[in-house]
Amino acid sequence: MKKLMLGNEAVARGAYEAGCTIAAAYPGTPSTEITEYIAKYDEIYSEWSPNEKVALEVAIGASIGGARAICSMKHVGLNVAADPLFTVSYSGVNGGLVIMVADDPGMHSSQNEQDSRFYARSSKVPMLEPSDSQECKDFVKYAFEISEQFDCPVIVRLTTRVSHSQSSVEIGDKENFKLKDYVKDASKYVMMPAMARRRHVEVEKRMAALREFSNSSELNKIELDSEEVGIITSGISYQYVKEAAPNASILKIGMVHPIPEKMISEFASKVKILYVVEELEPFFENQILKMGIKVTGKQKLPVMGELNAQLIAEKLFDRKFEASQVQAGQPIPVRPPVMCPGCPHRGMYYVLKKLKLNVSGDIGCYTLGALPPNECMDTCICMGASIGVAHGMEKARGSEFRKNTVAVIGDSTFIHSGITGLIDVVYNKGNSTVMILDNSITGMTGHQHNPTTGFTIKGEPTRQVDLELLCKAVGIERVTVVDPFDVKELEKVVKAEIEADEPSVIISQRPCALLKSVKFEGSRKISREKCKTCRACMKIGCPAIVDKKDHLEINPALCVGCKLCTKVCSFDAIERMDS
Repeated sequence: MKKLMLGNEAVARGAYEAGCTIAAAYPGTPSTEITEYIAKYDEIYSEWSPNEKVALEVAIGASIGGARAICSMKHVGLNVAADPLFTVSYSGVNGGLVIMVADDPGMHSSQNEQDSRFYARSSKVPMLEPSDSQECKDFVKYAFEISEQFDCPVIVRLTTRVSHSQSSVEIGDKENFKLKDYVKDASKYVMMPAMARRRHVEVEKRMAALREFSNSSELNKIELDSEEVGIITSGISYQYVKEAAPNASILKIGMVHPIPEKMISEFASKVKILYVVEELEPFFENQILKMGIKVTGKQKLPVMGELNAQLIAEKLFDRKFEASQVQAGQPIPVRPPVMCPGCPHRGMYYVLKKLKLNVSGDIGCYTLGALPPNECMDTCICMGASIGVAHGMEKARGSEFRKNTVAVIGDSTFIHSGITGLIDVVYNKGNSTVMILDNSITGMTGHQHNPTTGFTIKGEPTRQVDLELLCKAVGIERVTVVDPFDVKELEKVVKAEIEADEPSVIISQRPCALLKSVKFEGSRKISREKCKTCRACMKIGCPAIVDKKDHLEINPALCVGCKLCTKVCSFDAIERMDS
């Protein structure tokens, strides 16, 4: 039976068919749906872990315990998980261990364009890269087999276009994988220096064996056609190459580390001109050049952003690529990202901008506070960085600067990697004011539960982390909970906390407007008679409020009736639609 599947859904199917029994992840676009789909298989225990490091450690523990385990994350999540990754490369596995990482060329939803292939090389872990949904399923199954055959974790690299594109997948049966025996073996799994030195020897033997395996593996395929032009490629770039150069000979690399050097040499000998087409860094190109083979790649193709068939045709073959496409009747308007109508972060940013504060920001929907009309986020580095950055600013510039500075961080992000920053502030006698934006969900990646929501990935009730008690437990004595839509009270609280001579936490608590449980009274309208066109309501940045120059309107198709605008209008000009 065949089924149309997203790449991420096909990965989940591959894990199921391979007999995987444990799945752990932290949500991150474009990898999120992998674990969401896995959670639909009752035979697989699945969880949202607090962060990617913990998720990988859970998967490692399951593997050592004899199960097949999978761990999923986006590319920057692999940075968080790098510590256990490098060590499990030494210790090896028991049950198969597969690490899914989804890179984001073009930065559709990320703060950098990281090429995770270098992680595979530096950690000495094999990496596979599928080109479509069928390969997503198949390569995951291969990865489990390779993991157990070579006693190592295997990374499977996706990119946004593979994760979020659909193609046909042949559905197979579930393998009856039996839990492997657990045997105590400190020399293998306890990585203290004496053991680790011996395990490093095994890693080098394994890499030599994997290089031979790569040369003969069916994961790498030669498609001979033209003797004039040969192209070495992998992943989604293979699909672009097939469109841009249908007559070229192709070496499609499915095992991207270690690369199949003998196969590459053989392929290069059969063509007159050799190109490498790969997104981001010259990972293949540099290794092929080191082999003494003349090849052209990044001299003509960019190291930034995504590739496409048209770009490849123009840059490599100097010809225009005519792609079939439907032309819009009118130019498509620019649609910048914006916080949703009813978003609880909007009231918070209204107050912070009014107070003209410096804002150390973090990763989440609230990152949009950097854009007009809010324009009140000064920094955004990585998950959990806001608190440490605010603390560093205070230590660099003194208490007066601190009194004009706050850190903002979401509830899920605080659990992910903000707690240690808050501990650092307390321990090192900082006075930072931290705002935890508790919207009752992990909003940015599509409403996943986290330890603060009280539900598991399967929607089962569980213990709920109490943010107030947690902050007090690490030494914060000033903890205040406030509704961000009560802008007067929020302003009062923020003023008091930034003036305090001790660290403090403000929990800005209101659920995401898109949650099914959130109900509003209905859309509002602006009374033309009462409105003074002072435009104070425009300062909250709600997309439902429209400036018509001579008057203001509320678009009823966008308004959810959150009533934040009524809190900033001094003339009671905003009323219920049915009034």
